[in-house]
Amino acid sequence: RMPSEALAKEGKLLRRIPPSGKVPRACPRGSMILKNARKILRFLSRKKDVLSPLLIMMHDYPDPDAIASAYALHYLAEREFGVQTRIVYRGIIGRMENRSMVSILKLPIHKLRSGDLKRYPHVALLDTQPGFENNCFPLTRRAQMVIDQHPSIARFTADLSVIDPECGATSVILAQALLSLKREIPVPVATALAYGILTDTMNLYRARQPDISQIYLNILSHSDMRILARIQNPLRSRRFFTSLGRGIHQATVRRGLILSHLGAVESPDLVAQVADFLLSYKGMNYAACTGRYKGKLYVSLRMQKMTASAPDILRDVFTNPRNAGGHGLIAGGSFTVGANPGEENWEAAEGTFTERLMKRLRIPLKGDLYYPFRPT
Repeated sequence: RMPSEALAKEGKLLRRIPPSGKVPRACPRGSMILKNARKILRFLSRKKDVLSPLLIMMHDYPDPDAIASAYALHYLAEREFGVQTRIVYRGIIGRMENRSMVSILKLPIHKLRSGDLKRYPHVALLDTQPGFENNCFPLTRRAQMVIDQHPSIARFTADLSVIDPECGATSVILAQALLSLKREIPVPVATALAYGILTDTMNLYRARQPDISQIYLNILSHSDMRILARIQNPLRSRRFFTSLGRGIHQATVRRGLILSHLGAVESPDLVAQVADFLLSYKGMNYAACTGRYKGKLYVSLRMQKMTASAPDILRDVFTNPRNAGGHGLIAGGSFTVGANPGEENWEAAEGTFTERLMKRLRIPLKGDLYYPFRPT
């Protein structure tokens, strides 16, 4: 237990992890993350007089990494370089944690309005790229900035392109850019970045470079850990538990693959959440989940071990490989079933996906199928 003196100062202890003093260097010299961070700072410094107003576009269903990196660029551009910005997304913010993040930190993000792309001559894409299916930015248009951690799938033009598939999270690059300024970082910005790094690196499990962990620790020193805990443990809706229960009840197992079709979902993010949960079932090598949302079948794939690339597996399964993406052990995507598909169309799409996935994983289509969570 903490001594009473420490408990009396709990707020200060939670907000600042290290004692006062010099913050350690986040990145070694020559680090790609540091180089990319400096590229962003140099670009903003050179272009600050012509970039305003700048539209910062996230992907349609922004996750914590997209939200945090967009917010960090917004702060960096406006406070340090005087560039007016607006953060937008087209779809919805699904997960309760993500909505809590936006609400608790009071983040200035907005739904994309019709005409925004015409109204704003300058656009920055964060945690997505031109040509990706998860945004509406025209591939034929030149972007001013593209900052992302995902491998490119199409050629595009941009004044500044920072693509680093090894950085673990787009938030890592923006965190390093802020740390490079060697100034106090506001608590909401730092807390958002800390959460963005945690979620996309699976609590640093996917941090392949040692400097990623150091960047996280440095940005955490500017964060409020009590707020971070509130974001990570939100109150959940009845629909969430209904979807989770349905996912468990419908789950089938065959040769190390656990698969569940959720049917209609209130948010595509639920598909990824259930896939994450199902992967924790003992003995599973793969977890896959689908959900129906606005005429599209959303798919998430998770793997226990890096025997192959999850995004490559999903691209092999999809008719159009551009509809799938991800990194390492995590992949997701969607494809259109129809403008107003009936039950027969949905079931056919789910069945086709199941067959193609099992064939790709070399799992027999017949035999050994069972429902592990239904009463026998």
